[in-house]
Amino acid sequence: MFFHIVLERNMQLHPRHFGPHLRDKLVSKLMKDVEGTCSGRHGFVVAITGVEEIGKGLIREGTGFGEILEAVVTMVNKMGFFAEAGPVQIFVSNHLIPDDMEFQSGDMPNYTTSDGSVKIQKDSEVRLKIIGTRVDATEIFCIGTIKDDFLGVINDPGAAS
Repeated sequence: MFFHIVLERNMQLHPRHFGPHLRDKLVSKLMKDVEGTCSGRHGFVVAITGVEEIGKGLIREGTGFGEILEAVVTMVNKMGFFAEAGPVQIFVSNHLIPDDMEFQSGDMPNYTTSDGSVKIQKDSEVRLKIIGTRVDATEIFCIGTIKDDFLGVINDPGAAS
């Protein structure tokens, strides 16, 4: 015996799927997550025959932790540096910069390794990991770190000069 019923489901979708094929990705994920499962209330879900409505969706606060981003440094000071990745502003504290990097003041403040081989300054591109977020009415602000494997400077505009 089979029944055709309407079920409602809230789903999470990674932002990388946002775009022109969002609906297709959402329906595909729904089918993968639900078809073939057993619900105590409704029994075995054999197949999804259609999707009636997809709501507007919400951005979940507190997500983004551990996300790896590439960002452009906008300001460097003795407390750390600020970088931007699209609309997101990220602060990396000097405590979250590798211990072998020292702050250098001057015309172009920067963090430099003791041998001078790596330099973080304004307009440097860095790969960092998000470890904290804050969302207010007008902006998203993050705390990041470069004190981990495979993080740090990926393009230094000062290296060419």
